[in-house]
Amino acid sequence: MICDDSLVIRTALTRMLESDPRVKVVARASNGREAVAQVQREPGTIDVVVLDIEMPVMDGMEALPLLLRADPKLRIIVASTLTTRGADIAMRALRLGAADYVPKPATSAIADDSFRRELLAKVTGLARLRRTPDVTTAAAGMGPEGPPIALRPAGRATPVLLAIGSSTGGPHALFTLIQALGRDIPIPVVLTQHMPPTFTRILAEHLTRLGGMPCAEAQDNAPLVPGAIALAPGDRHLLVEGGPHGLRSRLTQGPPENFCRPAVDPMLRSATDACHGRVLMVMLTGMGHDGLAGTTALIAAGGTAIAQDASTSVVWGMPGAIAQAGLCHLVLPLPAIGGKVRDLLRSSTR
Repeated sequence: MICDDSLVIRTALTRMLESDPRVKVVARASNGREAVAQVQREPGTIDVVVLDIEMPVMDGMEALPLLLRADPKLRIIVASTLTTRGADIAMRALRLGAADYVPKPATSAIADDSFRRELLAKVTGLARLRRTPDVTTAAAGMGPEGPPIALRPAGRATPVLLAIGSSTGGPHALFTLIQALGRDIPIPVVLTQHMPPTFTRILAEHLTRLGGMPCAEAQDNAPLVPGAIALAPGDRHLLVEGGPHGLRSRLTQGPPENFCRPAVDPMLRSATDACHGRVLMVMLTGMGHDGLAGTTALIAAGGTAIAQDASTSVVWGMPGAIAQAGLCHLVLPLPAIGGKVRDLLRSSTR
Protein backbone atom coordinates (compact mmCIF):
# COMPACT_ATOMS: atom_id res chain seq x y z
CA MET A 1 0.00 0.00 0.00
CA ILE A 2 1.10 3.53 -0.79
CA CYS A 3 -0.03 6.20 1.66
CA ASP A 4 0.69 9.77 0.51
CA ASP A 5 -1.51 12.86 0.30
CA SER A 6 -0.23 13.67 -3.21
CA LEU A 7 -1.99 11.96 -6.13
CA VAL A 8 1.08 12.68 -8.26
CA ILE A 9 3.34 10.86 -5.79
CA ARG A 10 0.93 7.94 -5.39
CA THR A 11 0.75 7.51 -9.15
CA ALA A 12 4.50 7.81 -9.64
CA LEU A 13 5.29 5.32 -6.85
CA THR A 14 2.73 2.87 -8.20
CA ARG A 15 4.35 2.92 -11.65
CA MET A 16 7.79 2.65 -10.12
CA LEU A 17 6.95 -0.32 -7.91
CA GLU A 18 4.89 -2.19 -10.49
CA SER A 19 7.78 -1.99 -12.96
CA ASP A 20 8.97 -5.01 -10.97
CA PRO A 21 6.74 -8.05 -11.70
CA ARG A 22 7.14 -9.23 -8.10
CA VAL A 23 5.30 -6.16 -6.75
CA LYS A 24 1.60 -5.30 -6.86
CA VAL A 25 0.19 -2.12 -5.36
CA VAL A 26 -3.08 -3.41 -3.91
CA ALA A 27 -4.15 -0.28 -2.00
CA ARG A 28 -3.64 3.49 -1.94
CA ALA A 29 -4.48 6.00 0.77
CA SER A 30 -4.30 9.79 0.92
CA ASN A 31 -3.84 10.01 4.70
CA GLY A 32 -3.07 7.87 7.72
CA ARG A 33 -6.70 7.36 8.72
CA GLU A 34 -7.54 5.83 5.34
CA ALA A 35 -4.47 3.59 5.56
CA VAL A 36 -5.38 2.31 9.03
CA ALA A 37 -8.97 1.62 7.91
CA GLN A 38 -7.78 -0.40 4.90
CA VAL A 39 -5.44 -2.55 6.99
CA GLN A 40 -8.14 -3.07 9.62
CA ARG A 41 -10.62 -4.21 6.95
CA GLU A 42 -8.27 -6.76 5.42
CA PRO A 43 -5.40 -7.60 7.81
CA GLY A 44 -2.76 -9.82 6.26
CA THR A 45 -3.43 -8.82 2.65
CA ILE A 46 -0.78 -6.07 2.58
CA ASP A 47 2.88 -6.97 3.11
CA VAL A 48 4.49 -3.52 3.01
CA VAL A 49 3.25 0.06 3.45
CA VAL A 50 5.14 3.05 2.05
CA LEU A 51 4.03 5.71 4.52
CA ASP A 52 4.46 9.45 4.04
CA ILE A 53 5.12 11.41 7.22
CA GLU A 54 3.44 14.75 6.57
CA MET A 55 -0.24 14.37 5.63
CA PRO A 56 -3.53 16.02 6.59
CA VAL A 57 -6.22 14.33 8.74
CA MET A 58 -3.73 11.84 10.24
CA ASP A 59 0.02 12.02 9.67
CA GLY A 60 2.40 9.12 9.36
CA MET A 61 3.70 9.20 12.94
CA GLU A 62 0.17 9.00 14.33
CA ALA A 63 -0.78 6.24 11.89
CA LEU A 64 2.34 4.12 12.48
CA PRO A 65 1.39 2.51 15.83
CA LEU A 66 -2.23 2.08 14.69
CA LEU A 67 -1.11 0.23 11.56
CA LEU A 68 1.12 -2.07 13.59
CA ARG A 69 -1.69 -2.68 16.07
CA ALA A 70 -4.01 -3.67 13.20
CA ASP A 71 -1.38 -6.01 11.72
CA PRO A 72 1.72 -6.58 13.92
CA LYS A 73 3.64 -8.27 11.08
CA LEU A 74 3.14 -5.37 8.66
CA ARG A 75 6.40 -3.91 7.33
CA ILE A 76 6.32 -0.12 7.14
CA ILE A 77 8.72 2.09 5.17
CA VAL A 78 8.46 5.74 6.15
CA ALA A 79 9.19 8.40 3.53
CA SER A 80 10.75 11.54 4.97
CA THR A 81 12.18 14.72 3.51
CA LEU A 82 15.91 15.38 3.27
CA THR A 83 15.88 17.80 6.20
CA THR A 84 17.08 17.66 9.78
CA ARG A 85 13.49 17.41 10.97
CA GLY A 86 12.72 14.72 8.38
CA ALA A 87 15.77 12.69 9.41
CA ASP A 88 14.87 12.92 13.10
CA ILE A 89 11.30 11.79 12.41
CA ALA A 90 12.55 8.87 10.28
CA MET A 91 14.86 7.66 13.06
CA ARG A 92 12.09 8.01 15.66
CA ALA A 93 9.77 6.03 13.39
CA LEU A 94 12.32 3.21 13.18
CA ARG A 95 12.53 3.04 16.95
CA LEU A 96 8.72 2.95 17.15
CA GLY A 97 8.47 -0.05 14.86
CA ALA A 98 8.91 1.07 11.26
CA ALA A 99 11.05 -1.40 9.33
CA ASP A 100 12.93 1.11 7.18
CA TYR A 101 12.88 4.58 5.63
CA VAL A 102 13.46 6.24 2.29
CA PRO A 103 14.66 9.83 1.93
CA LYS A 104 11.88 11.37 -0.14
CA PRO A 105 13.18 13.35 -3.13
CA ALA A 106 11.46 16.41 -4.53
CA THR A 107 8.51 15.74 -6.82
CA SER A 108 10.64 16.67 -9.83
CA ALA A 109 13.16 13.95 -8.92
CA ILE A 110 10.75 11.20 -7.85
CA ALA A 111 11.48 9.21 -11.01
CA ASP A 112 15.23 9.14 -10.27
CA ASP A 113 16.53 5.64 -10.97
CA SER A 114 18.60 5.40 -7.79
CA PHE A 115 15.49 6.17 -5.72
CA ARG A 116 13.55 3.51 -7.66
CA ARG A 117 16.26 0.89 -7.05
CA GLU A 118 16.44 1.69 -3.35
CA LEU A 119 12.67 1.62 -2.88
CA LEU A 120 12.24 -1.65 -4.80
CA ALA A 121 15.06 -3.32 -2.87
CA LYS A 122 13.47 -2.36 0.43
CA VAL A 123 9.92 -3.30 -0.57
CA THR A 124 10.86 -6.72 -1.96
CA GLY A 125 13.28 -7.47 0.88
CA LEU A 126 10.81 -6.53 3.60
CA ALA A 127 8.01 -8.49 1.93
CA ARG A 128 10.25 -11.56 2.00
CA LEU A 129 11.04 -11.02 5.69
CA ARG A 130 7.35 -10.65 6.51
CA ARG A 131 6.66 -14.04 4.96
CA THR A 132 9.59 -15.69 6.76
CA PRO A 133 9.21 -16.91 10.36
CA ASP A 134 11.04 -14.79 12.92
CA VAL A 135 14.62 -15.97 13.32
CA THR A 136 16.45 -15.61 16.63
CA THR A 137 18.96 -18.42 16.30
CA ALA A 138 20.31 -20.29 13.32
CA ALA A 139 23.25 -22.42 12.40
CA ALA A 140 26.27 -20.43 11.29
CA GLY A 141 27.30 -20.81 7.69
CA MET A 142 23.93 -21.10 5.98
CA GLY A 143 23.27 -19.46 2.65
CA PRO A 144 19.98 -18.03 1.34
CA GLU A 145 18.66 -21.49 0.37
CA GLY A 146 20.32 -23.43 3.17
CA PRO A 147 23.56 -24.83 1.58
CA PRO A 148 26.65 -24.46 3.76
CA ILE A 149 29.09 -21.64 3.17
CA ALA A 150 32.82 -22.18 3.68
CA LEU A 151 33.87 -20.63 6.97
CA ARG A 152 37.36 -19.86 8.19
CA PRO A 153 38.99 -19.63 11.64
CA ALA A 154 39.06 -16.29 13.42
CA GLY A 155 42.23 -14.27 13.13
CA ARG A 156 44.81 -15.14 15.78
CA ALA A 157 45.82 -11.62 16.79
CA THR A 158 43.79 -9.65 19.32
CA PRO A 159 41.58 -7.11 17.49
CA VAL A 160 42.34 -3.46 18.18
CA LEU A 161 39.36 -2.14 16.19
CA LEU A 162 35.75 -3.16 15.48
CA ALA A 163 34.54 -2.08 12.02
CA ILE A 164 30.87 -2.23 10.93
CA GLY A 165 29.42 -1.77 7.44
CA SER A 166 25.75 -1.53 6.49
CA SER A 167 23.40 -0.16 3.87
CA THR A 168 19.84 -1.05 2.83
CA GLY A 169 17.94 -1.96 6.00
CA GLY A 170 20.96 -0.92 8.03
CA PRO A 171 19.54 1.57 10.56
CA HIS A 172 17.12 -0.96 12.04
CA ALA A 173 19.85 -3.62 12.08
CA LEU A 174 22.23 -1.18 13.78
CA PHE A 175 19.71 -0.48 16.54
CA THR A 176 19.63 -4.22 17.28
CA LEU A 177 23.40 -4.74 17.06
CA ILE A 178 24.48 -1.68 19.05
CA GLN A 179 22.06 -2.49 21.89
CA ALA A 180 23.41 -6.06 22.02
CA LEU A 181 27.03 -4.87 22.11
CA GLY A 182 26.42 -2.88 25.30
CA ARG A 183 28.70 -0.27 26.81
CA ASP A 184 31.97 -2.01 27.62
CA ILE A 185 33.53 -2.81 24.25
CA PRO A 186 37.26 -2.45 24.99
CA ILE A 187 38.31 -1.17 21.54
CA PRO A 188 37.23 1.70 19.26
CA VAL A 189 34.38 1.15 16.79
CA VAL A 190 34.12 2.63 13.28
CA LEU A 191 30.90 2.47 11.30
CA THR A 192 29.97 3.23 7.70
CA GLN A 193 26.26 3.29 6.82
CA HIS A 194 25.26 4.42 3.33
CA MET A 195 23.19 7.50 4.18
CA PRO A 196 22.79 11.18 3.19
CA PRO A 197 24.60 13.89 5.20
CA THR A 198 21.67 15.12 7.29
CA PHE A 199 20.70 11.61 8.27
CA THR A 200 24.08 10.47 9.60
CA ARG A 201 24.14 13.05 12.39
CA ILE A 202 20.62 12.11 13.44
CA LEU A 203 21.46 8.39 13.24
CA ALA A 204 24.43 8.97 15.57
CA GLU A 205 22.19 10.75 18.08
CA HIS A 206 19.64 7.94 18.03
CA LEU A 207 22.30 5.24 18.42
CA THR A 208 23.62 7.09 21.47
CA ARG A 209 20.10 7.21 22.97
CA LEU A 210 19.99 3.42 22.97
CA GLY A 211 22.05 3.58 26.16
CA GLY A 212 25.06 1.61 24.98
CA MET A 213 28.19 3.09 23.46
CA PRO A 214 28.19 6.78 22.57
CA CYS A 215 28.12 7.44 18.83
CA ALA A 216 29.06 10.60 16.94
CA GLU A 217 29.94 11.57 13.41
CA ALA A 218 33.67 11.11 12.93
CA GLN A 219 35.83 14.23 12.91
CA ASP A 220 38.92 14.64 10.79
CA ASN A 221 42.17 13.83 12.62
CA ALA A 222 40.37 12.94 15.88
CA PRO A 223 41.43 10.05 18.16
CA LEU A 224 39.39 6.86 18.04
CA VAL A 225 38.38 6.05 21.59
CA PRO A 226 37.71 2.58 23.06
CA GLY A 227 34.02 2.01 23.76
CA ALA A 228 32.83 4.75 21.39
CA ILE A 229 31.51 4.66 17.83
CA ALA A 230 32.80 6.96 15.08
CA LEU A 231 30.24 7.11 12.25
CA ALA A 232 31.17 8.11 8.70
CA PRO A 233 29.45 11.43 7.94
CA GLY A 234 27.26 11.59 4.85
CA ASP A 235 29.26 12.42 1.69
CA ARG A 236 32.62 11.67 3.40
CA HIS A 237 34.68 8.49 3.40
CA LEU A 238 35.84 7.53 6.90
CA LEU A 239 39.46 6.33 6.98
CA VAL A 240 41.50 4.96 9.87
CA GLU A 241 45.06 6.17 10.43
CA GLY A 242 47.64 4.72 12.79
CA GLY A 243 50.39 6.54 14.65
CA PRO A 244 52.48 6.67 17.82
CA HIS A 245 49.52 7.97 19.83
CA GLY A 246 46.97 5.42 18.65
CA LEU A 247 44.30 5.27 15.97
CA ARG A 248 42.72 8.37 14.46
CA SER A 249 39.87 9.05 12.08
CA ARG A 250 40.43 10.82 8.81
CA LEU A 251 37.75 12.14 6.45
CA THR A 252 38.01 12.50 2.70
CA GLN A 253 35.81 13.47 -0.21
CA GLY A 254 37.60 11.08 -2.51
CA PRO A 255 35.65 9.63 -5.45
CA PRO A 256 32.62 7.48 -4.61
CA GLU A 257 33.35 3.75 -4.48
CA ASN A 258 30.69 1.24 -5.47
CA PHE A 259 28.58 4.34 -6.24
CA CYS A 260 28.74 5.31 -2.54
CA ARG A 261 30.29 8.02 -0.39
CA PRO A 262 30.75 7.10 2.39
CA ALA A 263 31.73 3.60 1.36
CA VAL A 264 32.77 0.57 3.40
CA ASP A 265 35.74 -0.44 1.22
CA PRO A 266 37.98 2.60 1.94
CA MET A 267 37.23 2.29 5.67
CA LEU A 268 38.25 -1.38 5.69
CA ARG A 269 41.34 -0.88 3.51
CA SER A 270 42.65 1.90 5.73
CA ALA A 271 41.77 0.01 8.92
CA THR A 272 43.64 -3.05 7.66
CA ASP A 273 46.77 -0.96 7.05
CA ALA A 274 46.52 1.07 10.26
CA CYS A 275 45.88 -1.97 12.48
CA HIS A 276 48.08 -4.48 10.61
CA GLY A 277 45.04 -6.67 10.09
CA ARG A 278 43.99 -6.70 13.75
CA VAL A 279 40.37 -5.82 12.96
CA LEU A 280 37.10 -7.58 13.74
CA MET A 281 34.57 -6.66 11.05
CA VAL A 282 30.77 -7.04 10.93
CA MET A 283 28.86 -6.70 7.66
CA LEU A 284 25.15 -6.03 8.00
CA THR A 285 22.30 -5.97 5.48
CA GLY A 286 22.91 -3.96 2.32
CA MET A 287 22.46 -3.85 -1.43
CA GLY A 288 25.44 -4.34 -3.75
CA HIS A 289 28.93 -5.56 -2.85
CA ASP A 290 30.58 -2.59 -1.12
CA GLY A 291 33.02 -4.01 1.41
CA LEU A 292 33.97 -7.12 -0.54
CA ALA A 293 37.35 -5.79 -1.69
CA GLY A 294 38.11 -4.32 1.73
CA THR A 295 37.18 -7.56 3.51
CA THR A 296 39.34 -9.55 1.11
CA ALA A 297 42.35 -7.40 2.07
CA LEU A 298 41.46 -7.59 5.76
CA ILE A 299 41.26 -11.39 5.81
CA ALA A 300 44.53 -11.69 3.89
CA ALA A 301 46.13 -9.59 6.65
CA GLY A 302 44.78 -11.81 9.44
CA GLY A 303 41.51 -10.11 10.37
CA THR A 304 38.13 -11.64 11.20
CA ALA A 305 34.77 -11.10 9.49
CA ILE A 306 31.18 -11.83 10.56
CA ALA A 307 28.24 -11.43 8.16
CA GLN A 308 24.52 -11.10 8.82
CA ASP A 309 22.65 -14.07 7.36
CA ALA A 310 20.15 -13.98 4.49
CA SER A 311 17.14 -14.85 6.62
CA THR A 312 17.37 -11.65 8.69
CA SER A 313 18.79 -9.28 6.04
CA VAL A 314 16.52 -6.92 4.13
CA VAL A 315 18.97 -7.34 1.23
CA TRP A 316 21.67 -10.02 1.35
CA GLY A 317 23.97 -8.17 -1.00
CA MET A 318 26.91 -6.85 1.00
CA PRO A 319 26.94 -9.62 3.63
CA GLY A 320 26.19 -12.24 0.99
CA ALA A 321 29.14 -11.10 -1.12
CA ILE A 322 31.69 -11.70 1.62
CA ALA A 323 29.98 -14.88 2.84
CA GLN A 324 29.86 -16.46 -0.61
CA ALA A 325 33.50 -15.48 -1.19
CA GLY A 326 34.47 -17.65 1.80
CA LEU A 327 35.79 -14.71 3.83
CA CYS A 328 33.68 -15.13 6.99
CA HIS A 329 34.42 -16.69 10.33
CA LEU A 330 30.65 -16.78 11.00
CA VAL A 331 27.39 -16.02 9.19
CA LEU A 332 24.72 -15.32 11.81
CA PRO A 333 21.16 -14.06 12.22
CA LEU A 334 21.12 -10.45 13.36
CA PRO A 335 20.06 -11.11 17.00
CA ALA A 336 23.06 -13.42 17.50
CA ILE A 337 25.80 -11.11 16.18
CA GLY A 338 26.25 -8.79 19.17
CA GLY A 339 26.78 -11.62 21.64
CA LYS A 340 29.23 -13.36 19.34
CA VAL A 341 31.27 -10.17 18.89
CA ARG A 342 31.51 -9.82 22.67
CA ASP A 343 32.56 -13.49 22.98
CA LEU A 344 35.28 -13.07 20.38
CA LEU A 345 36.64 -9.94 22.03
CA ARG A 346 36.65 -11.61 25.46
CA SER A 347 38.38 -14.75 24.21
CA SER A 348 40.99 -12.76 22.29
CA THR A 349 42.03 -10.77 25.37
CA ARG A 350 42.58 -13.78 27.66
